[in-house]
Amino acid sequence: MPQPIIKTKNLEITYNLGKENEYKATRGVTSEIYPGEVISFFGPSGCGKSTIFYSILGILEPSAGELYVLGENPYSYTAEQMVHFQTKTIGIIYQAFFLINSVSVIENVALPLTFLGYNEKKRRKKAQQLLERVGLGAQGEKFPTDLSGGQIQRVSVARAMVNNPKILLADEPTGNLDSVSTKQVMELLAEINETEKTTIILITHNAAQLMYAHRVFYMGDGKLKRIVPNPDKKQIAKIDKQKTMVTELDQLSKIYPYSNPIELKVKSIVNYLTQDISFDKIIRLEEVVAGMIERKMSKKEFYEFLTLKYSDGGVGLTESVSEAMAEKVDHILAQSEDVRRYRRRFEHNVFFSKEDRIVNKLTKYVLEEFRGQMTPYRLRLMREAVRERISGVTRKEEFYNQLNKSMKEGGVGFNKISARNVTEYFEKIIIQGIEAKAAH
Repeated sequence: MPQPIIKTKNLEITYNLGKENEYKATRGVTSEIYPGEVISFFGPSGCGKSTIFYSILGILEPSAGELYVLGENPYSYTAEQMVHFQTKTIGIIYQAFFLINSVSVIENVALPLTFLGYNEKKRRKKAQQLLERVGLGAQGEKFPTDLSGGQIQRVSVARAMVNNPKILLADEPTGNLDSVSTKQVMELLAEINETEKTTIILITHNAAQLMYAHRVFYMGDGKLKRIVPNPDKKQIAKIDKQKTMVTELDQLSKIYPYSNPIELKVKSIVNYLTQDISFDKIIRLEEVVAGMIERKMSKKEFYEFLTLKYSDGGVGLTESVSEAMAEKVDHILAQSEDVRRYRRRFEHNVFFSKEDRIVNKLTKYVLEEFRGQMTPYRLRLMREAVRERISGVTRKEEFYNQLNKSMKEGGVGFNKISARNVTEYFEKIIIQGIEAKAAH
């Protein structure tokens, strides 16, 4: 387990300390951020998220508590050490861009290298490489006023990366951008995190951007209210299993707090179906999957939309991929009816004669993802595991562990891959069968 790259303990920052207009902006914030994480500080205006941003940056000293970056307190630095910290350790992306309009784009990107003693040739070479990386290689000799808002912000990203910082601080980086430019900038940041393993701190009040984070730090009234891991991201930080949600649907509702239950179910299905499909096609696919989940579209119509050209309003997938997806979605939705039937009875404490029959059917469904042989003994253990999970007695992780545990230890004896495949498929059936309430 790596050491935190940023750590706060009971961090408090008070403006106008000791004066009549004293205001406590953060209240006892304790957190750990690990190398390579994307962390979103999420909350309304005035909740304290930008205050933490400026404190990490080294320009807003804590009034109480502790702050460490790379194991050191930046406020113990000399003036020279602080300049080095702010130019080498941290890169900054602001909502307002802060480019110099009187110099060229390439000179804006190269500017931070000036303070590190690079000669002009090396500065321009490094800046040009970064401009090419952000898709603006041909724009270097233009001035910022010649570019669109999205292009300007990508220049800002290049400038922030020019000194190879370990941490990128992004304060509402898409606040002044349209939806297309927002997508481009966020995907650029995601790519930087993926390839460079740069730690990114994202300050935002836009719920649509939470999908890019490994964990979301929910802020309110200066306090860190809760930390929610993103179920779509492989976690870097150690997650307390006791604090994880019961189902993926609950986790998704935290990551996408403004989405309704149907939208969350759509995301769950699409996450299962997609791997190497472009962002635009995924958005179109979500629209089509919604039609299936709401029973507004038949399996045949769903297949036809999947194969229809993207330019004609379809998703633009191949026939073989479309056929496989249509089959999977149809199976999951049909099988989820048994989950819904079981849960209705169970939650109302109505025991019924067909309970075993439904458990047997659900067991058969999930075993479609298992290609091995099932002895009667293993099948009995499998049925019991399914019964406990569908009744809510066990959580997803416990269901997986029961499948992966050896038969000598009382488990079903699946290998890790089979146990994971069966578990993930069963969760998709459960999610679609849950009669979820609207997220607030």
